[in-house]
Amino acid sequence: MSRICELTGKGRMVGNNVSHANNKTKRTFLPNLQNVTLISDALGTSVKLRVSAHGLRSVEHVGGLDNWLVKTTNDKLSLRARRLKRDVSKKLTAAAPQAAA
Repeated sequence: MSRICELTGKGRMVGNNVSHANNKTKRTFLPNLQNVTLISDALGTSVKLRVSAHGLRSVEHVGGLDNWLVKTTNDKLSLRARRLKRDVSKKLTAAAPQAAA
């Protein structure tokens, strides 16, 4: 299981530990990944994803999982999230003509 957020694409970063004597040693910074269950209003189901804390805050800020998936580009999303985006888009476009009538 890779340490990459499924919604934002945030992954591992590399940096240095710096001592008081300014000695530098390599280290890694890992994203704060959480296993969360998000509700898709369009699909009417819950979805389990591995999301960073930053990604979870971003999803809530935009107004939910469906809005996040529609507004985000595919290159940031994981394969599972891209499939979910496709399903949500199909549901939303199918519901749009019914709402207009």
